[in-house]
Amino acid sequence: MAYWLVKSDPDTYSWENLLKDKKTDWDGVRNYQARNNLKLMEVGDNVLVYESQSTRFVAGIAEVTKHAFQDTTTDDERWLAVELKAIKSLKNPVTLETIKNTPALKDIALIKQSRLSVMPLKEEEYNTIIDLSK
Repeated sequence: MAYWLVKSDPDTYSWENLLKDKKTDWDGVRNYQARNNLKLMEVGDNVLVYESQSTRFVAGIAEVTKHAFQDTTTDDERWLAVELKAIKSLKNPVTLETIKNTPALKDIALIKQSRLSVMPLKEEEYNTIIDLSK
């Protein structure tokens, strides 16, 4: 199993939307590195959903339920999507400020590659964020 973090603009599609929908195609990714990360996702991988823009926090846990496939929002075959299923909300969302101030997360891609919308997490980073949410 691998661990991931995906970013979403809550004004476009929030964690609350995913909870309500239960599942969604994670589409609209138009960055090659993020697309390559989508390709690496496997069914059963855990995904933290981070809301960017105004809220800036990790809101919940999702799971990959369908391996990468052609993004249906474009005819351009270069772009992919995966299907995500909402698992649960974090008891306490973990803010970007908290992540930046946590030594165990100093090398997390969310800080090092802040513009990347789909990024891998080390198991320790994933577990640290989960612990911070309790």
